[in-house]
Amino acid sequence: MFAYMQGTIIEKTPTTVILDINGIGYFIHIPVSTFQALPRVNEILKLHIHLHVREDAQTLFGFYTKSEKNLFLKLIDISGIGPKMGLTILSGASPREFKKRILNKNVKALTLIPGIGNKTAQRMIIELEGKLSTDDDGIQTDTLLQNTKTQVTDEAVKALLSLGYKQNDANKAINKAINELGSNATLEQYIKAALNKM
Repeated sequence: MFAYMQGTIIEKTPTTVILDINGIGYFIHIPVSTFQALPRVNEILKLHIHLHVREDAQTLFGFYTKSEKNLFLKLIDISGIGPKMGLTILSGASPREFKKRILNKNVKALTLIPGIGNKTAQRMIIELEGKLSTDDDGIQTDTLLQNTKTQVTDEAVKALLSLGYKQNDANKAINKAINELGSNATLEQYIKAALNKM
């Protein structure tokens, strides 16, 4: 139904964005990788959109690149992987990193993603191995936001909380990630490192 949406950013978090389009605010779920590429509030943004329809809800999912959207659609076609898990996977690894894990049949690396067990990892490898093309590589990284350590910590913790983790666990994981990576890493790198430690 929707290919993309373009509007003014009214509000954004690591996992959601509200776009104003002709006076209507659209609440859109996004992966952390997309959040990193977003412009500032009140600026114009174009997102590639997927509308997920269930009996009790219609939910919008947005992606900064077609690569992210294409991978998301392939993921939710796999039995046992829903939209929330799809966003978690995209938040924990770039399309390029995820593709590498699939092509290398790296079950261990895949199970580092929260909620992915051995059976699901093996099923993803079987179902995605021949479906991933070079179109799924990478996302734009030259637009990553620069944040202070405090801002990064707060945003990273919010991201983990929105993915279902407890406050104490999220704080500990983010602090470990910051100590390990230093103060110059990006928000996405901190979140990826924290997810691998959860």
